Amino acid sequence: MTIIARKSGSKRLLGAMTALALCLGLSACSGNSDGGGHSGDTMQGVSASGKPGSKPDISFKTPFKVENQTHQVIQEGNGEVIRDGDRVCTRSLALDAKTGKVINSTWDKSSPECSIVISRKSIPAYYDTFKGLKVNSTVAVGIDESGSGSSQATDSYIMALTFVSRSKNLTRAQGQKVTDLPSDLPRISLDDKGKPSLDLNGYKPKGGLVVQPLIKGEGAKVGEHQSVSANYTGWLASDGKQFDSSWDRGQASDFSLDQVVKGWQQGLAGQTVGSQVLLVIPPELGYGSQKQQSIPANSTLIFVVDILAAY
Repeated sequence: MTIIARKSGSKRLLGAMTALALCLGLSACSGNSDGGGHSGDTMQGVSASGKPGSKPDISFKTPFKVENQTHQVIQEGNGEVIRDGDRVCTRSLALDAKTGKVINSTWDKSSPECSIVISRKSIPAYYDTFKGLKVNSTVAVGIDESGSGSSQATDSYIMALTFVSRSKNLTRAQGQKVTDLPSDLPRISLDDKGKPSLDLNGYKPKGGLVVQPLIKGEGAKVGEHQSVSANYTGWLASDGKQFDSSWDRGQASDFSLDQVVKGWQQGLAGQTVGSQVLLVIPPELGYGSQKQQSIPANSTLIFVVDILAAY
């Protein structure tokens, strides 16, 4: 389970209709489908007009009956081919299936949403459709939350995803290894896949936030309010016991730096994509006096974070 959010059980997403929630919703609702396939799209009746790669005009006859996970390529792109393993960035429109009214748009936001990785494991219901599309393509996806206990005013909608860029997805830090590390810090070793292990090395926290790059990536700098994709492991500084690791779940985590503990926000902002960073987070920048699942109150935490993307 992921426990880097500021409070146990708190949602990292700002709400069901934010850009991040929309795109994570693709993965969250994809587990019970074997995928459609570009040659056999599973939705009919939705169309798009406008220049590929620009905000599209979406049309369909209302009220539109949505079947969950159905999808349709409604505009062919003219950019690079999206391949297996790519990370794609998208802009999206969500339209009420009953009225056709736009209920959410990410086209006016400063950054696109980049949480989707093209792999059969992460998006099984959409993998065969998304892989092989060209950048600037738009896909309509049906989302029906009426049977999920959703409290949203709109529980059935069409999401129009436009793929605006692609890049090769990182699964671990890549860059220049930092060699001049302080000798009194914990020692980190990596297995063949990149998962870190901790040797406390007699380390005793001295208070304050410690931020030590272990690998310096060559990507863009992470902004204080951006979202990041990361692989990470966390330990208690008191005894070196691991309490959380995305590596053990077999999948990186995506989250907004505004939604995680302050030590993560302060420690990762300004670092570069591709970097691996050692963080030692004092209680006042972590969970303070509040016990968090397997983390005792007033704990100093040690993390090693591989920054895979920022958006």
